[in-house]
Amino acid sequence: MARIAGVDLPRHKHIAYALPYLYGIGQTLARQICEKTGIPPNKMTEELTETEIKKIRELLESDYTVEGDLRREVQMNIKRLMDLGCYRGLRHRKGLPVNGQRTHTNARTRKGPRKGMANRSRKPAT
Repeated sequence: MARIAGVDLPRHKHIAYALPYLYGIGQTLARQICEKTGIPPNKMTEELTETEIKKIRELLESDYTVEGDLRREVQMNIKRLMDLGCYRGLRHRKGLPVNGQRTHTNARTRKGPRKGMANRSRKPAT
């Protein structure tokens, strides 16, 4: 089993489709990594030799930020915006969309489930 950057890659997938299981690596970057290391993208993960896995590991450590380091970097960027008190930081703090999307309707992913009309007193019909 190939373990890279603390993540077990799926065994029965081509390496070009297994590498995106790492945070910070997408399809395009996975193909570039295969090209730079000289590993064919259609090779299965379980067929990789130790030297090939080592090549991938070394390339990722030297040229790319992935997994924990990248998550930490993103969180620090968000925290910096919040500490500055800029508009984007305030939107992060309030849990609202940051990039100018409408919030009158939609935005449910950021805002969470609808609250409803809580504690609304109604007079009984007479």
